[in-house]
Amino acid sequence: MSVGMVAPISGGRVVSKVTDWKSLTYVVVDVEGNGQQPPELVELAIVPIIGGVIDDPVCWMVRPGEPIKYMETAIHGIRNDDVADLPPFAEYRDDVLSMLDADAIVAHNAHVDVSVLRRQLPDWHCPEVFDTLKLARRLMPGHSSYKLGALVDALGFGAGLPDGLGPHRATHDALVTAGLFAALVARAGSLDELRQVAGGGDDEVPTLF
Repeated sequence: MSVGMVAPISGGRVVSKVTDWKSLTYVVVDVEGNGQQPPELVELAIVPIIGGVIDDPVCWMVRPGEPIKYMETAIHGIRNDDVADLPPFAEYRDDVLSMLDADAIVAHNAHVDVSVLRRQLPDWHCPEVFDTLKLARRLMPGHSSYKLGALVDALGFGAGLPDGLGPHRATHDALVTAGLFAALVARAGSLDELRQVAGGGDDEVPTLF
């Protein structure tokens, strides 16, 4: 596979021949929330990228402390009835922390996802952050919109997803963000260049605009 091409979105595939980025382990995260600032977690998906290979997603849907607001349901489609019998996030805390044990976090509009995780995991040490929104604006100029859905449509990352996945659900959005990140890596050409564009760090929420 040549640089600049991305494999289909499914588990266990090499995404780029750019080699130095493979020295890090990444977790691509997407959260669906419940409207507070930062939002309360309703759904979380994590997609590992290890050795340049996008792995299978892991997803948790949880019962938030407050009823899901109508406007939030209108976005992600998760209703109060869907989560009424589910455990709260605390029951998944250790599993989530284990999955987040990586060199870097990847997310689209990352300050939202990182803020939610920090709210839920106050003792969590956030690693290096790569924000695909910021990266796409710098490395893929000329798009009319840099919303995740618009980039998915423009670049065709929705093809090959498992049946039943749709936008604004955590698993779908984490998988397509992983594909987008792979494409951005190929355009950057090296990990150092990617870092120069991405910014962010251990104690810094990346600037998005």
